[in-house]
This record gives sequence, structure tokens and C-alpha cells, in this order.
Amino acid sequence: MNRFDKVIEELVLERFLRYVKIWTTSDRILAREKTPSTERQFDLLNTLEKEMREIGISDIFYNEKGYLIGRIPGNTKAETIGFMAHVDTASDAPGKDVKPQVHKNYDGSVIELNKSLMIDPDEDTDLSLYLGKTVITTDGTTLLGADDKAGVAEIMTAASIIMSSDEIKHGDIELIFTPDEETGCGMDNFPKEILHARACYTMDGGREGELEDECYYAYGADLLFEGIVIHPGSARGKLVNAVTMASSYVSMLPRNESPEATDGRYGNFWAQNISGTLERASVHILLRSFDADDIQRRVKALHSFAAAVEAAFPGGKVYVEVKKQYVNMKEKLDQNPRVMANVEKAFERAAVEPHKVIIRGGTDGSRLTEMGIPTPNIFTGGHNFHSRKEWIAVPAMVKATKVILNLVEIWTE
Repeated sequence: MNRFDKVIEELVLERFLRYVKIWTTSDRILAREKTPSTERQFDLLNTLEKEMREIGISDIFYNEKGYLIGRIPGNTKAETIGFMAHVDTASDAPGKDVKPQVHKNYDGSVIELNKSLMIDPDEDTDLSLYLGKTVITTDGTTLLGADDKAGVAEIMTAASIIMSSDEIKHGDIELIFTPDEETGCGMDNFPKEILHARACYTMDGGREGELEDECYYAYGADLLFEGIVIHPGSARGKLVNAVTMASSYVSMLPRNESPEATDGRYGNFWAQNISGTLERASVHILLRSFDADDIQRRVKALHSFAAAVEAAFPGGKVYVEVKKQYVNMKEKLDQNPRVMANVEKAFERAAVEPHKVIIRGGTDGSRLTEMGIPTPNIFTGGHNFHSRKEWIAVPAMVKATKVILNLVEIWTE
């Protein structure tokens, strides 16, 4: 694939810089009510549909829920595979008016984003891998959006090369773009019946070489607290404050099992949102674990905490609704060893050293794996996702694109 290096570099950089400027931030609260959670995600999806048609893809599925699937017909007999990326960006940092900064011939120095924010290569040590190369950062006012517009750009770049070249042998290829991955709801309405893919790969990982085949078991919980309201002047022994109930509940979550206190294979409870009034308050909590039995322990704990709050606030009520989000994809991937074997070959041919890591989170591929299509996660090259200090190196995007091109050929062998 070295013959395509220069073309890949030009195409993936141009696409990435365009895509990150399109505001696609999703909304965790609205995602519980509609898909996509924000209409602005259609701005990028519409662009991608148009670009698919421009490069010659005519077999396209696109619906009002924001799912876009394009199919490239094969030029040889092989099983269908897919590549998936999400168009939304996280709401953890501002995502509007992204101004990507292109640092050509990076010299190894501290990158000053603005007067108050910098990226220090002594802390971000992977920067040293790209001395003399092109690095892209934010201007410090927003996130960059490499999660996952780098994946989108890499898939679309590979697709454009495949469509314009007779040299690359491949079976049918499905390009899959989804909304709302960052909310955890992106696959809730996914039209799995549309897919023909035997296997799929999400382009949604981080640093160069990351390869992920294991993720959390993930559950989300919505809790409703009902109090009893009366004028505060005559509240003694009568008022039951739902806001106080909710805050009391959150304080029961073990601090040593929070995201900020855990790493590696340790799971956690994560209170994401709390809001309400004296009469009604709500809390949204995420549960994460790599172990199936442990995640059920956490679910039971939520109900125990609810009973404790009701006991502490006589007359108040706590309602707990728990919903499974995705499961650890490791088991199903182990049952389909060719899926990982082929991606490891693709890494080798692209001269990429694989770094097998576990995902302390999940991807749309986690959900797709559960639906029956094994889908590991491949690096995009990004760093410091969801933050104003996000950055990515162009050589890493080139290698990720080459991995895609290698994969489509390897699946024909």
C-alpha cells in the first residue's frame, strides 16, 4: 500500500480539516428522547452522503434517524465486511466553531494553544514520534473532534481510493456512519437488518497502533425521587425534599469505585446528571465493569441505595430504572478468531506495531458485536479525546487508512 501514501496523506488531511469544522455535538439528555439527539449531526451526514455519490457509490441507505450506510460492490468473491465511525462529538468540551491548527514539521517543542493552555511533550510523550511531521491541534477553545471525525475521514479516504483503483481486490464493503455514539444511545435504533457484513471494524480508537477487542459491560440507570412539598414555614416533620434525597443517594456511591479512582480492569459507578425540584428530582448513573457478575452486583447496589434513601426520608419514594447499554465484546470475538487475525495481518502490512488494550468504555462496535456482527476497534491516531488539548498526527491517520485498505484485500485471501 506504500504506492498510495502520498494520495492518502492529501485526502485524509483535507477531509479531516473539513469535517471537524462541522458542529455535530450530541446531547446526552435529549438522546433519551430522540435519535439523533441534535439536528446538527445531519450536517455532516448529508455531506457524507453527497461525497459517497460523488465517488461513485450508488447503493446507499440513509434514514431519518441519522444512520448512513453505503455499499461498495466487490470486484472479486469474498465475504462482506464493514467499517464504522460515528459523526457526533462529545459534549464534555465545546464543539462549535472548531478551528484546527496545523503544525507542519513539528519540532518537538511545547505547543501553545493559547495564553493559558498548552500541550507539553514531556507529558504527551507520543508527540516525540512525530518530529518533523504534521500534527493537528485545537486553538484551545474547543475540542478537535478527532473522536471520531478522524475515523470518518479515514474510512471515506479509503473508500475513495478503492472506488478509483482497480488494483485493490475486495469483496462487498459497507461504510457505516452513526449518530449519538457519545451519548451511549447511538445504536438504539440501528437498522441491523440492512447489513450484509460478516464482520465489521470500528475506526474509533486512540493512539497509533491501538487495537481493542474487549470493553466494559455497560448499564445506565435513571432514578426518580419523589418528595412531599409543603410551605417551608410549616415544613417541620412534613416536607420531604426530593433534591436532598437525590444528593443523599449520589453520596452513597462508593468514591473508591468512581471513574477518577479506578483504572485497568476496575469497574465503576458514575453519576452523570442530577436535577430537580423539591417535589421531583432525577439522577442518571452509569455502571461499568469488565466482569458479568460484578456488573450485576452494581445493579443490585443501586436498588439497595434506593431502599436506604427511602428509609432515611419517610414518605419519599425512589424509582430505579436500569437499562443495558452494551456487553463486553471479548467473548464473541474469541468465537470468531479470523476477525482479529485479519486485522493483525493488516497492521503488520502497514508497518504498525499493535498495542492490545482494553476499552474503558465502549463503541458502537460493542453494540454491533452483541447484535451478532463481531466488531473490534482500530486506532484513528487521536490523543486526549473530549478535551481542548486533543491532537492527532497526520502519519497516524495515513497508517489507519492503510490498515483499512489492507483489510479489504486480506479478506479476499
